[in-house]
Amino acid sequence: MLDKTYRPGDVEAKHYTAWEDSGAFAAQVDSNAVPYTIMMPPANVTGSLHVGHALTFTIQDILIRYHRMKGRDALWQPGTDHAGIATQMVVERGLAEEGIHRRDLGRDAFLEKVWEWKAHSGGTICRQLRRLGASPDWPRERFTMDEGLSAAVRKVFVDLYKQKLIYRDKRLVNWDPKLHTAISDLEVIQKEINGHLWHFRYPIEGEADRYIVVATTRPETMLGDTAVAVHPEDSRYQDLIGKNVVLPLVGRKIPIVGDDYADPETGSGAVKITPAHDFNDFEVGRRHGLEMVNIFDENAHLNDDVPEKYRGLERYAARKQVVADLEAAGLVAAIEDHTHMVPHGDRSQVAIEPWLTDQWYVDAETLARPAIEAVETGRTKFVPERWSNTYFEWMRNIQPWCISRQIWWGHQIPAWYGPDGTCFVEYDEAAAQAAADAHYGKTVELTQDNDVLDTWFSSALWPFSTLGWPEDTKELARYYPGDVLVTGFDIIFFWVARMMMMGIHFMGEVPFKTVYIHGLVRDAQGQKMSKSKGNVMDPLEIVDRYSCDALRFTLAALSIPAGQDVKLAESRIEGYRNFTTKLWNAARFCEMNGVARDAAFDPHGAKEPVNRWMISATTLLAREMDQAFAEYRFNDAANGLYHFIWHSFCDWYLEFAKPIFAGEAEAPKAETRATMGWVLGQLLHLLAPIMPFITEELWSQFSLPGEGPLLTASWPELDDGLIDREATEEMSWVVDLISQVRAVRSEMNVPAGAQLPLILKDASPVVRDRAQKHQSLIARLARVDGLTFDDGKPAAGSVQALVGETTLVLPLAEAIDVDKERQRLQKELDAVAKDKEKLTKKLANEQFLAKAPPAVVEEQRSRLGEADQRAEKLSAALSRLTAA
Repeated sequence: MLDKTYRPGDVEAKHYTAWEDSGAFAAQVDSNAVPYTIMMPPANVTGSLHVGHALTFTIQDILIRYHRMKGRDALWQPGTDHAGIATQMVVERGLAEEGIHRRDLGRDAFLEKVWEWKAHSGGTICRQLRRLGASPDWPRERFTMDEGLSAAVRKVFVDLYKQKLIYRDKRLVNWDPKLHTAISDLEVIQKEINGHLWHFRYPIEGEADRYIVVATTRPETMLGDTAVAVHPEDSRYQDLIGKNVVLPLVGRKIPIVGDDYADPETGSGAVKITPAHDFNDFEVGRRHGLEMVNIFDENAHLNDDVPEKYRGLERYAARKQVVADLEAAGLVAAIEDHTHMVPHGDRSQVAIEPWLTDQWYVDAETLARPAIEAVETGRTKFVPERWSNTYFEWMRNIQPWCISRQIWWGHQIPAWYGPDGTCFVEYDEAAAQAAADAHYGKTVELTQDNDVLDTWFSSALWPFSTLGWPEDTKELARYYPGDVLVTGFDIIFFWVARMMMMGIHFMGEVPFKTVYIHGLVRDAQGQKMSKSKGNVMDPLEIVDRYSCDALRFTLAALSIPAGQDVKLAESRIEGYRNFTTKLWNAARFCEMNGVARDAAFDPHGAKEPVNRWMISATTLLAREMDQAFAEYRFNDAANGLYHFIWHSFCDWYLEFAKPIFAGEAEAPKAETRATMGWVLGQLLHLLAPIMPFITEELWSQFSLPGEGPLLTASWPELDDGLIDREATEEMSWVVDLISQVRAVRSEMNVPAGAQLPLILKDASPVVRDRAQKHQSLIARLARVDGLTFDDGKPAAGSVQALVGETTLVLPLAEAIDVDKERQRLQKELDAVAKDKEKLTKKLANEQFLAKAPPAVVEEQRSRLGEADQRAEKLSAALSRLTAA
């Protein structure tokens, strides 16, 4: 017997342990079934579960569970990423508490500490994923620095180097002066800073008292200027192009060049060019062959390439000194207050420095070409399709990919240097030594490159390295390419594109056929979640409070296929927790009324219209679920199940069944019990991918001996013979009629205990037959006293409503004061009209729209929509009242 109350905490732990212990999550590489593959995005080994993870992993698990039930050999490949900088920072902080710096330990000893941390504290997120009900093939779990993946990384690096697709170059990078490493664009955040815009006069060489004015937010970088740029068609400076200015404080002569980068409409139209410390200036410098003067060291202190006075100064101290010296020289034209965005390292929280340094690069432009073509020709499709434009925009303008990082934790670059700096890139040290010995004609000492690879380099190989590549494994042959990649739009550039490039280059085929892009999870008002705002929702706390199934169902129900952001409100989660309670109570109703699944029951042979209707509706629901999952419409799948179970099954079918169970006729009673058991079984199957725990628990109570867990059950395959149009039309008419009567009673404030006469006007023979057949059901559920047919003019004080082509007439004169009710409705309608007018004016006010936060504007629009609906409902109610 089912307990009176559903206790998700007990149920979730019990079933997950049983599932995992049974090995049912495992893919079967020797199976004859068609494979279905999803590569789990490797979460950072330092990470813990947040609501963004909950969304992406819930969607993936829904797909895996669904296709597993459909008979596919489903592989959901789990794993974690070594998260180079993040992990190194965690371990360094721990050592700092003991007064130890990593350099005190040395590289090897420090890496031992990292591996120790990983063994004890890493992988928390994988344990937390079990709380979310995730069902990947856990024994196949991989780590981006395990031996197999490390071998793949080394081979890819060496192969690309020998194919001249990896090279070493001096270019600008995002340099973190606190962490002392280059970082990727993904690790850079923009902060709004209240600063200044300084306008400086640069003297024209050989022309006394003639200057060109440039503006900058970073005065200290002027010490590294190597040109001034003006637009080639700017008439103000035509005579200056090709001449020089004398760089103040330095005395260096630098050219004035004509370049489209300079905007005549901005400031003076002249721009100082510092190629070694600005990404745009770097490109200008390359176009014009300018000298690149690097004025900073790794700490962002000024180096020996500046006048002696400024050497060793910290960048902000240098800024003050430069401005003071220029003011003293009379070369400051103006200083403006200026608010602007400044890039910062997301982990160090210090301003990053564009820094000219030697790094390793991938020729991304060459690798991008076939990856672009693969999406253009449809070998890989984006869902929603509009995200392909984002992909194309980045790929068609791709820059060399900086893959080296100046940290210790990560894949150390397989490059060794000889005594004269000659570089040998080989798979291992022995091969590098052999190459060096052959090159020098003797044995020499080699030094390995200190840098490690960007974390995204190993992640880019994830779809094939996890399957055993470069070995020719059965897994690789069977599960590559994957069927779908599920991810957020924020890493299309950093991960999706790079997997496409590497997969096509090394496997000759795209790594996945579909890329499903979901939105970000925001709070109920659409604001980004952050600790500072206090609006962060911990998914594990939600699971403890409302159940895992409630959270999963909410995330699915809010996953709009257009890839829009998910607005997560706790009230929605609570509502879907109530849905689990509704389902649980419905199952208890079944159990208490002797409902059981009957192995001998054939739904094709059902005779009762109510049962044929419900069998037909369940069959159509199963097809809707198939279509929704195929098109990644998780919201439609969840909402379809919700409305069917809550309304069609619980509100209507169970109510229709009560008089049958209470009746004397045994055949209808037995058929209804068997049908209800069959329908409940189908619904548990259909709901299982989204709500695995409560469905498994209920299945354990209603399954037949030998059927096994719902996790391994087959998805419903229901044939056309179960669709009964006649029964569907008949029972749908009954539902519509009762619903209309209930709506009228509610709108007109008819007392709950009042029994109203019901008259059907203009009823066809078919309608008359239906009404007479289901008269007792209608009387009980609509609370009407008597049902008659009369095509004459309705009595005064009656309310009319349509059901199909039939008019329902409900005489209300004896139940309510009709005139008073009309006045109440009109008064309420007038009040709603005033609210609508106020809201419409506010939303037409441009000042309000410009100043109000987006969440407030959205709230006002929502209120206007609600007012429109209320006004429409009140108008309909008024029109239903006939003249007294």
